[in-house]
Amino acid sequence: MKKYLYLSLTPEALIASMLPPNEFGTYFAVGTKKRTRGQAIFFEVDPDKLNSHFPLDLIETRCVPQEDGKPKRSVYLGIYRVLEHIPLDALKNLYLVTDDGRVLELEQGKYEQRSNDKLHLYQQLSPVSPLIASIASPTKFIEILTDKKKPIWVPKIVFVELDLGELANNPETGSTDDLPYPNIHHLRDCLIGLSNKPDKPSKTIIRTFKGELFYRMCKNGFFVGEANSFLFYPFPTKEELKDKYHVWWRSATDIGFS
Repeated sequence: MKKYLYLSLTPEALIASMLPPNEFGTYFAVGTKKRTRGQAIFFEVDPDKLNSHFPLDLIETRCVPQEDGKPKRSVYLGIYRVLEHIPLDALKNLYLVTDDGRVLELEQGKYEQRSNDKLHLYQQLSPVSPLIASIASPTKFIEILTDKKKPIWVPKIVFVELDLGELANNPETGSTDDLPYPNIHHLRDCLIGLSNKPDKPSKTIIRTFKGELFYRMCKNGFFVGEANSFLFYPFPTKEELKDKYHVWWRSATDIGFS
């Protein structure tokens, strides 16, 4: 059986498995008996591009079929500071799993800034996970967070930009009717503060990610970056979601996110 390597973001972990991505995503979200529910977000990883930091020898010795011949579902190879030790060129496709086990595969693409929005909302996923409002563009946001010269920085960062609707350019009076974020008044206050004090590029909206991402609010896609290098995984358009990925989209919007 073929063996796969995955970088989970929720929680951060490096996992070997004999399950291909779609099957692994379903297993990771709902388990084998479907008695649990929870989103999963993970990358497939190229093991040939990893160094000796991880115990990759365990893939051969522990990631083996079970006694009944069924594939080994998971062997954990790391649960702490995993992302920082994985080179960007080792990351393959990204997978988004709904809380009932539906899997959407995203490929890498070219990032092109398509709007001139003044304000942004970023859900960080790994290695830290606050929800952040910022005046910085996604690429600038990566530079700020991974700048070793700053007192607070991270080696790499994974995040998704979320839609702010009218608040992106009009935080004072813009409508919030279509925004599902908790404590919307706090969000508005933070955005107004950023507009009035552009010398401070970011404000924390929520300190810790609760494990449930508003997939339907993904604005453009997912970013993973370090210093001056990054990868971008475009999120499908609403038309693509409704037509090509209808089953996943219905799950993402109707189960826990309506």
